[in-house]
Amino acid sequence: MCGHAPRDSRLSRVTFRLYDTATREVRDFVPLEEGKAGLYVCGLTVQSEPHVGHVRSGVNFDVLQRWLRHAGYEVTFIRNTTDIDDKILAKAAEQGRPWYNLAYAMHRELDKAYAALNVAPPTYEPAATGHVPEMIELITALITKGHAYAAEDGSGDVYFDVRSWPQYGELTRQRIEDMEAAEDADPRGKRDPRDFALWKGWKKDSEPETAAWPSPWGPGRPGWHIECSAMAGKYLGKAFDIHGGGVDLRFPHHENEQAQSRAAGHPFASYWMHNAWITTAGEKMSKSLGNSLTIPAVLGRFRGIELRYYLVSAHYRSHVEFSFEALEESAVGFRRIEGFLARARAVLGEIPADGMPCADFVNAMDDDLGTPAAVAAIHEVAREGNKLLAGGDSAALRGTAASVLAMLDVLGLSPDDVAWASSTGGHEQQLTEAVDVLVRGLLEQRAEARASKDFSTADAIRDRIKAAGIEIEDTPTGPSWSLEAGKK
Repeated sequence: MCGHAPRDSRLSRVTFRLYDTATREVRDFVPLEEGKAGLYVCGLTVQSEPHVGHVRSGVNFDVLQRWLRHAGYEVTFIRNTTDIDDKILAKAAEQGRPWYNLAYAMHRELDKAYAALNVAPPTYEPAATGHVPEMIELITALITKGHAYAAEDGSGDVYFDVRSWPQYGELTRQRIEDMEAAEDADPRGKRDPRDFALWKGWKKDSEPETAAWPSPWGPGRPGWHIECSAMAGKYLGKAFDIHGGGVDLRFPHHENEQAQSRAAGHPFASYWMHNAWITTAGEKMSKSLGNSLTIPAVLGRFRGIELRYYLVSAHYRSHVEFSFEALEESAVGFRRIEGFLARARAVLGEIPADGMPCADFVNAMDDDLGTPAAVAAIHEVAREGNKLLAGGDSAALRGTAASVLAMLDVLGLSPDDVAWASSTGGHEQQLTEAVDVLVRGLLEQRAEARASKDFSTADAIRDRIKAAGIEIEDTPTGPSWSLEAGKK
């Protein structure tokens, strides 16, 4: 059976290790300040409804912050929102609405999606439009240091001079000569086609006046890359521990972030972490491919806790090929864990709240957030617990059930977490309780029929329950029920 980790192991146990994209190796995590961890994650550009591919990053880095906190670190977690962008302006114009109205509405949808998957809020979630002064200050510093320049074509654009920074390309290990031209602004004002925009001059003929802020170079708005450098610096300082985001952000976004920040004299991130894509039919899930699956649509078929379990069960660096069949299979696995906890509660009354993750779980999580092995450890402990149920209430059963609950809690999957009830307004719990009363009534009738050797009636009741999409399992403590895969 999976052994238990001692309580005093936090911060003094085997070091947490993580894969650093910059060095391409798994490294021991050594924070800049002992006992503290600064984490910055690139959030979404709020241009459309969030789909499963969007929220994977939110879930993955939520697990990271939960594990760091469990390990005893004081975590400052910043996740930004990009609420001004070319795509936002274009989509708002197509829909005939103000750009800021679209961004605000989609931000609210994103908040709902995170809540539905129990993604804990970050320490702070800054928005790009709220930090234009900090971006202008950073751009000014880069110009002063000779790493940026204002275009001479009268456009009001400002560019980062990639040739001025010899280390440009070090994050993704590319040579400037091998890079394609940056496509974030009109190339006519650039010294080098690979120079990227720090500030975009206002195009009064095609852009609303509300999408422009005053600056030393004329009215305009910030480029995408400068946003994160400015916000990370404001809330985490010039140097911080971990920078995270989707693997598709490595270039050009994160490469450009690192270059402009270090050119300004900021050490920036010590570690870079990137989660892989969720794909459908082998292609990145996206609106443009027409294969996106919005969170409300998926939650119409599965519970939020089941979708989160599906996402957590895969390693954050592994590509996931999404399908409802795979999600159904994953949901069945999670229901087995829930079934054990339900049976344990029937025996114990309450499961102790002071449980600790077992050693295999701890070792898996310390090894670059090895959630697949961590989930396997939970199942192993649950299987041992199922064997203990026949013996009734015991210290071993209490410890096992408490450990399962503690491990689920670390992953944000504890059925007892109030977030799961609040994310549905409590209606799902009420529905479950109502169904439980009805099913147990039928099970009592089935038991009476079996006791009277009226097996035809007992079988008819069983078939009636099964037809409703409910599975019955006879256990030493009596029958229990659960929904079949794909039923809700």
